[in-house]
Amino acid sequence: MRLCLLGIKLKIVSLCFDLISFTLVISACTLIPKVSEPQSSIVPTATVTPDWFNIEMTDVQTGKTFSVNDFAGKVVLLETMAIWCPSCVIQATQVGKLHVALGNPADLISVTLDVDSHEDEAMLKEYASSYRFDWRFAVAPLLVERALGNLYSAEYLNPPLSPMLIIDRNGNVHQLDYGIKDAETLQNIVEPYLAK
Repeated sequence: MRLCLLGIKLKIVSLCFDLISFTLVISACTLIPKVSEPQSSIVPTATVTPDWFNIEMTDVQTGKTFSVNDFAGKVVLLETMAIWCPSCVIQATQVGKLHVALGNPADLISVTLDVDSHEDEAMLKEYASSYRFDWRFAVAPLLVERALGNLYSAEYLNPPLSPMLIIDRNGNVHQLDYGIKDAETLQNIVEPYLAK
């Protein structure tokens, strides 16, 4: 009988430990902080003017310096490229056709940045003039390259993907899908920003 009582006591103690363990597990689960939905008071980073907007670059075709901040209040279409990149020529040709289709609006600024560190201003100037591209071409300074790669994606340093950004009139940055975009597609993307 003593063994029977001892066995019952051990089962009760075991059940108590199981219950305590279960209670602790449940308590621990409720103590894990839950991820809440973003609050509407948090300002998205796209509404904060990035530091790279202040960095001066040189338009290889005119020799004049500029920064993205110079175009405040306008819509900026920015693409990254390299001279050796065949898809970059195709994309730039479509950008030229976009400007013609829109009637070359003064409030649409195109900027093409060469992100290949092995290419220089003289090479880029020859490239742009040989294709008769008539908008701003610049060799991206290292700080601009880093900003594009860190803030948006390393793919902005991979020219064959035809990476492009739109910077709206308020300085907000909008990423476009990768891949070559024809003039009509670009027009459909750009027009709503020009209308604002």
